[in-house]
Amino acid sequence: MIPRALLIILSVCFLITCKENKSTEDAVALKNISRLKTNINPEAFEGIIDGDSVSLYVLTNTNGLEATFTNYGQRLVSLFVPDKNGKFQDVVLGFATLDEYVNGSKGYYGSIIGRYGNRIAKGTFSIDNETYKLALNNDKNHLHGGEKGFESMVWNVEQSTSNSITFSRLSPDMEEGYPGNLNVIVNYVLTDDNELKISYKAETDKATVVNLSHHSFFNLKGEGEGNVNDHLLQINADYYTPVDEGLIPLGTIEAVANTPFDFRKLKAIGTHIESDFNQLILGKGYDHNFVLNESPKNENGLVFCAKVIEPSSGRIMEVFTDEPGVQFYGGNFNSGQLLGKNNKPHLYRGSFCLETQHYPDSPNHASFPSTLLLPGETYVSNCVYKFGVVANQ
Repeated sequence: MIPRALLIILSVCFLITCKENKSTEDAVALKNISRLKTNINPEAFEGIIDGDSVSLYVLTNTNGLEATFTNYGQRLVSLFVPDKNGKFQDVVLGFATLDEYVNGSKGYYGSIIGRYGNRIAKGTFSIDNETYKLALNNDKNHLHGGEKGFESMVWNVEQSTSNSITFSRLSPDMEEGYPGNLNVIVNYVLTDDNELKISYKAETDKATVVNLSHHSFFNLKGEGEGNVNDHLLQINADYYTPVDEGLIPLGTIEAVANTPFDFRKLKAIGTHIESDFNQLILGKGYDHNFVLNESPKNENGLVFCAKVIEPSSGRIMEVFTDEPGVQFYGGNFNSGQLLGKNNKPHLYRGSFCLETQHYPDSPNHASFPSTLLLPGETYVSNCVYKFGVVANQ
């Protein structure tokens, strides 16, 4: 008898060989033969939005890791990784149907963020003395690309295999107020080293600003399995950017030493979460950009960004990037009212985000690394989430 895993590989190879007309058909077929762990019904993600087809896509690697995506907002719907005993669990928050993403909460669960990840003060910025005005969708400020950012768009599936998928989209000039026709390509690969690699590229025909990121909410115990305050976190940053009451950077870069923001060595996320510290009060917890150190780097030249260890399961997640910053968010605004894929609530501080990116409001701070993209240039950004388990003692 041929093992099931081999049948899956042979089936995928057959599909890729026989269907040259691209990958949408390949991936739709793939989702039906690769449902190894997720209990999501693929049909619940089939639909038409603004005239474009939406489906569910499944990636696997040889170690049994499984990631499901929808091309609605490039959302990572589920991600199954093993614990120290080999038990697989879904470690990202999400929903069981497309309708919940489209018509439910405005949350950015598992999505791409763009054109500009994070906040822009008062929704304005200038290029060559021309001022651009964006939607004010976060009180008096602009957040994550506007009222209908990249998370709410249907993306083209350019290519898919058993362990990778590539999305593309042309964001038209002045979409959400941003100048330039911006061509974006994003590739996801689930490697046999248990990495989820994300590679972004973008080009424009007019000077614009770009800051793309990925916005998964992680809980290494499993979706809905309590809060994350006991997760151990390390962030490779000596400095962070303090914010005002609107979570807009003040423009200064301050040391983390002797503050609750010092995660240079592993410590529980909740260690200082209730401290009487102004920045924690303003953010209702952690919701801040950390200025990454320039070393150490991995074999591909990406800087070590962060490490998270969940003690009970033994799961480890490491993050690597070529971005100058990472936004650490501790799930401060989840209320427990939304139910996830397993009918468990998305709890207050029941997840964390590590969003690799340029700094918030960079277009309005000349001292911050620039997010300006000019015609003829190519925007490139890379992020890797690598999973493992603690070594047996």
